Amino acid sequence: MTNLEALNDFLVYLSSEKGYSDNTITSYKNDILEFISFLESERMAKDIFSIRKARVCQNYISYMSREGLKPTSIHRHVSSLSSFYDYLMKEELVSDNFFKEIDTPKTKKGLPKGIGENEIKMLFDICDLDNKLGYRNYCILGCLYGCGLRVSELCNMEIKDIDFNERLIRIHGKGSKDRDVIMYEELSDSLKHYISTFRVELLYNSKELNNRNVFLNKNGTKLTRVGVRKILEKLVSDCGEAYHISPHMLRHSFATSLLNNGADIRSVQELLGHESLSTTQIYTDVAMDAMKKSYYLAHPRANKIPNEKK
Repeated sequence: MTNLEALNDFLVYLSSEKGYSDNTITSYKNDILEFISFLESERMAKDIFSIRKARVCQNYISYMSREGLKPTSIHRHVSSLSSFYDYLMKEELVSDNFFKEIDTPKTKKGLPKGIGENEIKMLFDICDLDNKLGYRNYCILGCLYGCGLRVSELCNMEIKDIDFNERLIRIHGKGSKDRDVIMYEELSDSLKHYISTFRVELLYNSKELNNRNVFLNKNGTKLTRVGVRKILEKLVSDCGEAYHISPHMLRHSFATSLLNNGADIRSVQELLGHESLSTTQIYTDVAMDAMKKSYYLAHPRANKIPNEKK
C-alpha cells in the first residue's frame, strides 16, 4: 500500500464512520500531506509505514517551528497525525504511534471573542423587517445568537428540523451527533413567518423548488458559510461600525450571556453540543473577566486600597 492509498482510506473512514465535515476532512488531508512531503524531502523514512523512532516525529515538530508555524498550528498537525497513526495501527499497517509520545510547544489558550450586548442589539435593529432579505437576516441573527449554532449547522438546517409546538430545533452537529436547541418565543414566531412568506418568495427565484433548507440566498438556493459571513459583515457596515465579526463570535456571545446570567455550565454544554465539559469551561473565564471588570469599575473600595498603603 502506498502513502496516498493509506491516506485516502483514512479520509473515507473519517467521512463514513466518524461523520466528519468536508472542511474537517480537508484539514486532516492537508496536515498529513505536509508530513508525507517532509518525509520525502528530508529522507527521514522510506514512507509513512517505515518510521521506527520517535525522533522522526520530533524532527518534524522542529521543522514546523523553523518554518514559523505557531504552537497552535503545530499542535493541530500533531493531533491530525496522531489520529492518522491510530487508524494505521487499527488496520495493522504500523505497530507504533510515535506522535502520542512526543511533546509539542506550549500553547496559550486564548479566550474566545464575543460581541457586546449593545452591538448585538444594533445588528438586530438594523435589519429591515419589511424586506425579505432583511427579515431573513433577522432570523439568522436569532439562530446564531439565540441558539448558539455553528455556521454549518445554520446552513444545513431544514424545515423538518423545527418543532414550533415545543419551540425546539433538532441540530445535526459535529460527528453526526444530534441535539435539540431551544428557541425563545419571538424567534419561533419570526422563523414561522419567514418560512411561510419571505422564504417562499426567495425559493421561487430558483429552479430548486424541493429545497428544504431554511435559509436561502437571494437566488433561492442554499445559503453558504461564506454567504453568512458576508451578511454579518454588511450588517456591521450598515450600523456604521467597522469591527470584525464572524458567526462563531455570536456563538461565543450566546454562551457567555447564558453563564453571565446564571445558567448551569452543563446546560450550556448541551446547548452548544460540546462533547467535553472542558471545552465549555473556557467561557467561565470570559464570564469571570467580565465580573472582575465590573467589580473594579463599580466597587467604591476597589481602586482605593492600594493608594491607602503607606
